[in-house]
Amino acid sequence: MSGREGGKKKPLKAPKKNAKELDDDDVALKQKLKEQEKALNEAKAKASQKGPLVSGGIKKSGKK
Repeated sequence: MSGREGGKKKPLKAPKKNAKELDDDDVALKQKLKEQEKALNEAKAKASQKGPLVSGGIKKSGKK
C-alpha cells in the first residue's frame, strides 16, 4: 500500500464545447429579446423621472 494513492483523485477534464452555429431563427429571437429589454429599460427610466401615479390608497380617519 502506497501512501500516495489515498484521497480523491483528480477528475478528467471535460472536453471543450463547440461554438454553436446560429441560424436565422436564433438571430431573430436574440434581436427581439434585445429590443424588448431596451424598451423595458427606457420605460423604467421614464417612470423613475415622474412621481408616484396615485397617492391615494386607504385613508384612515382620526376616529377609533
